[in-house]
Amino acid sequence: MAARDLQERIKRLIIDRRLASGAPLPTEPELMEHLGASRNSVREALKGLQAMGIVEIRHGFGTYVGAMSLAPMIEGLAFRTVAGHYRGEDTLLQLVQLREAVETGLVSRLAGRVPEGDLVELDALVDRMEEQAARGGDGIADTDRAFHATLYRGLDNALLGEVMAAFWDAFHRVHTDLGGAPQDPLVTCRQHREIVDAVRSGDAIRAEEAIREHFGNIRARVSTTGTQDPHRCHNERV
Repeated sequence: MAARDLQERIKRLIIDRRLASGAPLPTEPELMEHLGASRNSVREALKGLQAMGIVEIRHGFGTYVGAMSLAPMIEGLAFRTVAGHYRGEDTLLQLVQLREAVETGLVSRLAGRVPEGDLVELDALVDRMEEQAARGGDGIADTDRAFHATLYRGLDNALLGEVMAAFWDAFHRVHTDLGGAPQDPLVTCRQHREIVDAVRSGDAIRAEEAIREHFGNIRARVSTTGTQDPHRCHNERV
């Protein structure tokens, strides 16, 4: 039986038995009997599922349902973007456009609907950005990430949060590896302040325009990222 078929049957077993992340899977002999497959075939299938984050093999303890995170997607997306960039493709820009499309569609839904507590937190994050900008911008990227996570938190969609985090991780890993132009921290602060004000006002069109302006700045920085020798990347983990 092909490894792919065994993987699908193991995934079905996890679903049918309602196994949560961290739950133990049947033992290797039990899986062999259940699947009607050899030990080597079962091990090969499990290794493939582990690479996808679906299972976790703990040597000496057994196999467990994995965290099922989006980490493999981040790795694949980051690698695809870097590899395409070195082939002369505008893959980094495409990644930015993907984030922009998602966030533009979401922010209009938030206009006038963000809880007051979240608005206070967003104001505080922009205040922190301004303090960091005054010190040269160190740490501002992390605050920027916290801002976007807080902004969309009110949508109460865990999968959305994971996807947004995946886009963020992939973009910043790639942009760092490719040595893109640094952001202007003062511009970043102004744009994020406008996003908060627009969302607070309840004006969906203004909120969309604020997000588009923010991503317009990112696109401009990305466009200055020229193709360089991959052996000169200061961070080889892509």
